[in-house]
Amino acid sequence: MGVEENAAGTVTADADADAEAAEEVTTLAAGTVVYPIAPGYRVNVRRGPGTQYGIVRTLPYGMSVPVYCQKPGERVTGPYGTSNLWDNIANGQFVADAYVKTGSDGYIAPRCD
Repeated sequence: MGVEENAAGTVTADADADAEAAEEVTTLAAGTVVYPIAPGYRVNVRRGPGTQYGIVRTLPYGMSVPVYCQKPGERVTGPYGTSNLWDNIANGQFVADAYVKTGSDGYIAPRCD
């Protein structure tokens, strides 16, 4: 299986890779780990850890995101289970961990302040 690095520095498997390999965690050139959003979902990015917070944007299908820190908040059920963890993917931007394939039911990053 070949591996390519695109202009953004994201490492991805080539077209010959199977679907499971394409969902694996990748690392950006700067060493930031990114995790795939569940296949077939466009996930809302919110200003805080819950659905009561405003939507900043909606992630497109097939997106992977960095997780800089995690914060407890509203309990959400998604394709990867039910969790009250929310992943900080950028300054003031959170997604429900139940939609991110982190490979863990618990914290994979430090708690947000």
